[in-house]
Amino acid sequence: MDRKTKIGFGGGCHWCTEAVFQSLKGVEKVEQGYIASHDENDTFSEAVFVHFNSNEIPLKVLIEIHLHTHMSTSNHSMRYKYRSAVYTFAESQEKESNDIIESFQKDFNGKLITKVLPFARFKASREAIQKYYFKNPNKPFCETFINPKLKLLLKQFSAYTNPDKLNHLIKNEEYKAQYSE
Repeated sequence: MDRKTKIGFGGGCHWCTEAVFQSLKGVEKVEQGYIASHDENDTFSEAVFVHFNSNEIPLKVLIEIHLHTHMSTSNHSMRYKYRSAVYTFAESQEKESNDIIESFQKDFNGKLITKVLPFARFKASREAIQKYYFKNPNKPFCETFINPKLKLLLKQFSAYTNPDKLNHLIKNEEYKAQYSE
């Protein structure tokens, strides 16, 4: 039985976050935009919705990837625009996400600041910047900020990456061996 669900992720530029999750097996759709929660987190912050099949890629893996592909331990001055968060749609998803983040704390030198927040509102990005990376992989921003995140995926999470999406990066012999079997 397919277990399709969705979750929201925010932390850095939504172009980066979108490209990371678009590059994974089991992710069926990524919606780029701005997400707001409640109370002190009720302002919009750059984020994405990830629609995924949990039989192909578990929530735990998605959260682990998220924690490793943005500054999840840095409480920098731009957090109002780039809130480090997992946005949930049910209490059970909220509890599971909190437990998962807590289980990964040991893997980080600094304290994880990523919050688990209930979803409240979403505003899609304008069409021109959606799917930004895959429309513009050779732009300097993509090469400087997104490619290192995608290379991290290939190195640490290769079992979950979609080689068709990352074919342009699988030039390196280290990655070719993983995908030629």
